[in-house]
Amino acid sequence: MTDQFLIERPSFDVATGKAEFAYGLDGLRFVETLLLPPGASAAAAASPSFLKLLDLTAIVLGVSYFKLKAPFEIAAPNIALTEAEQAFAIDVYENGLGEFYARNNLMRFGKLVLHTPHDVQVRPAPSLPNRTLLPIGGGKDSLVSVDLLSHTGVTFSPFAVNPKGPILTSVEKIGTAPVYVTRTLDPEMIRLGKEPGYYNGHVPSTAINSMIASLCALLYGYNQIVLSNERSASEGNVEFDGRETNHQYSKSLGFELLIASILSDATGGALKYFSLLRPYSEARIASLFTHETKFDHVFSSCNRNFRLAGHDGPLWCGECPKCHFVFLIFAPFMPKDRLLSIFGRDLLDDPAHEGSFRELAGLAGQKPWECVGEILEAAACLYTLTRHADWHETAVVRAVKADLFSQYGEPALQAAMAECLTDSHDHHIPPTLAAKVAAYAV
Repeated sequence: MTDQFLIERPSFDVATGKAEFAYGLDGLRFVETLLLPPGASAAAAASPSFLKLLDLTAIVLGVSYFKLKAPFEIAAPNIALTEAEQAFAIDVYENGLGEFYARNNLMRFGKLVLHTPHDVQVRPAPSLPNRTLLPIGGGKDSLVSVDLLSHTGVTFSPFAVNPKGPILTSVEKIGTAPVYVTRTLDPEMIRLGKEPGYYNGHVPSTAINSMIASLCALLYGYNQIVLSNERSASEGNVEFDGRETNHQYSKSLGFELLIASILSDATGGALKYFSLLRPYSEARIASLFTHETKFDHVFSSCNRNFRLAGHDGPLWCGECPKCHFVFLIFAPFMPKDRLLSIFGRDLLDDPAHEGSFRELAGLAGQKPWECVGEILEAAACLYTLTRHADWHETAVVRAVKADLFSQYGEPALQAAMAECLTDSHDHHIPPTLAAKVAAYAV
């Protein structure tokens, strides 16, 4: 076990748009780079708010290198943090890496120590135009946000880190100039992650990309970052080391509120951060997606075919839990021929998929380590399909029907489906925008 993970002070060259983040671990030094687009404001790059965000970005990006050995001590001797920022950093390294710890059986919750100088500086608010930066992941969720923002008159720019595959095709269909960032991980970290004696696993990518987006917001003039995380992202997967671990932790409402506060404090209240889809279940988002057809053959929520190396397969593999879940939540709302044209085949009519759908609906195993919705939501959608003319005779629906009814009961499943289609008030959307979106999203 190495003693300490070192985070060095980052640097940014406004002339080239290159940011560098250096880390030390186990006698090794790693350097990660971000290449930001041309046109950054030199004044913004020199502002106290940007420099603070650059420091915080260095902290968050460090998780990719820290996890190689996962030591108990983290040190950033040249990065001063407030008490709130220190708590934020610990949260990213504890809960943000919760799945990584659980799957590697590492006990770290409540045990990490962070050494940084103390910061109490209050930063003046930069002047940011009333514009929105909208991260695009290539899946259905951010495209629903595109539709909602477009119809409520909100000016936005698509944003992505290392865009590929369905991100590029979706942005092309959106038709608005994007803000793209190239992130280059240290190749030695990637190599060591595959070697004996080093750990590997899931990192909080939404936290990482959000911090990168915050840099772009200041440099190019955006006063809000709008995410597309739904309410089911707050549901965890398993209990481990005395705490719930959540594959989607950095998409959860709890983390959203935490990072929103940190970004606001760092910018004197100038930068807002919230999820536009937080009031909605996955099923409700699927129903909203059906209103627009232009993205049908360019989007994908399949992680298996879109790896770090890029696009190496069709849009949907049809075999992973993510494909199965998305197919399941679309089925109650989308005409069957349209859904089959998107996926290329009927995923509910293959007996080999039964086990996967049982896990999604809580009838077997645990909730998959994937960005999938709530267990009861999946069960409710399956229940709806048992009464749907297009789907009730498919192999999977017939196979799970009896167990579904036995485990949950029809009244509970009916109530769950109704609840899925009822919008929550537990969100962080500015009231004026929330009212406009609610008036449109019917």
